[in-house]
Amino acid sequence: MKINKEQEETLTEKLKKMFSLTEDSASHEEIRTRLLDGGQVTGTNMCVLGCAMIIASVGLNMSSTAVIIGAMLISPIMGSILASAYGSVSADYPLLRNHLLGFGIQVAISVSAAMIYFLLSPVKEPTVELLARTSPTFFDVLIAFFGGIAGIIGQTRIDKTNTVIPGVAIATALMPPLCTCGYSIANGRFDMLLGAGYLFILNAYFIFLASCAILVVLKIPKVKELTPKQWKVHRFIMIRNTILLAIPSII
Repeated sequence: MKINKEQEETLTEKLKKMFSLTEDSASHEEIRTRLLDGGQVTGTNMCVLGCAMIIASVGLNMSSTAVIIGAMLISPIMGSILASAYGSVSADYPLLRNHLLGFGIQVAISVSAAMIYFLLSPVKEPTVELLARTSPTFFDVLIAFFGGIAGIIGQTRIDKTNTVIPGVAIATALMPPLCTCGYSIANGRFDMLLGAGYLFILNAYFIFLASCAILVVLKIPKVKELTPKQWKVHRFIMIRNTILLAIPSII
């Protein structure tokens, strides 16, 4: 049975509409407000982050998957990554620097809280859950990238999908590697620190990369337009960083 040209066009239009990211997208102003609010480094977020780190550390220390998942659900650390992606795509570099600084502060507080816990904990031997965060593979790259896509899509809809971000937080697992870094420093296990630190950087970067890609598709307005030369340099840096970070996981 042959499909005529008109039917083919209709089918193509339906497929485009089915997978369109702009069909039910929130306004650019709403997207900006959501992402920047989620990336704020405030007293409330810092208190929640500290609690999440202690909970995750206890879960890793006792090999309790349920406790680890609970900590990942309440952690606000992903908000800074999404806000940084917005700053990058909108070419608002002061905003990007501000959120990257906030992200760095969150990381420092997280590792410090975990380190203090593990210094005080009577359980010193690394558990299966801790060791599982020290050997990143290319599968972690795929999880972080597609998790980042799902997360930013959920945040940019007219009706924000509240079920997406928790799922992404669990899948991409930003908290456990940071806790493992704290354990490694507290117990002098620098072999574990290298693997856990790499896993965290891998997850954070590919969530950032995926978020940037979707925000570009949504045509987020720029504070200033980049010249062709600036855009070429920007693209080169992103490609270079992606390759350099992915290669060790493939090996």
